[in-house]
Amino acid sequence: MVAELAWARLDTPVGRLSVGCSPVGVSQVRFGGPPRPAAVSPSADPGATPNRPAGLGAAADRRADALTQLAEYFSGQRRTFDLPVDWSAMSRLQRRVLGVLFDSVGHGETVSYGTLARRVHSADGTLIPARAIGQIMGSNPIPLIVPCHRVVGADGLGGYSGGTGLEVKRWLLTFEGAVPPTLDWDRQGPAGCGQAPAGCGQGSAG
Repeated sequence: MVAELAWARLDTPVGRLSVGCSPVGVSQVRFGGPPRPAAVSPSADPGATPNRPAGLGAAADRRADALTQLAEYFSGQRRTFDLPVDWSAMSRLQRRVLGVLFDSVGHGETVSYGTLARRVHSADGTLIPARAIGQIMGSNPIPLIVPCHRVVGADGLGGYSGGTGLEVKRWLLTFEGAVPPTLDWDRQGPAGCGQAPAGCGQGSAG
């Protein structure tokens, strides 16, 4: 039985994010709104500190911590997320790959799809082609915290399905210092995203 998630929203330079937490930890981060509007506590408007809704207890506590740390990240005050992650809704292969990513690729770093595949192989002997790594990044249910934006192609940024797409990935990597800023880079967010967060896409990212 899947635990009910405590949801809240946060407006960021890359658009509106929705964070869903179980009592175990962060379970989902979505670009745009939560799966259904009623899932968000009325107290969890952008910028508000969420109260604990009845029956969600520990999940609401996890949610509050996630919102705080995401806000600190986007303000430049946090480089590492110190949050428990709920891996239970992922496949075994997703957990292996995303777990290695979460543990080994830090702020300001990037890793190629092939290199990440080799790290997973070194960690537990699992052989995964680079193409499969890309598919797993695209199905990552916890983008930003599990940093699929830091996985790049051997000859470019690769793909990204979160928010407005590749420009969000480029903005995040520039913000973290992994790629140099272009002349038109704006700390306020990618064009069409920071100014109108509700218009950014929904779903997983990778």
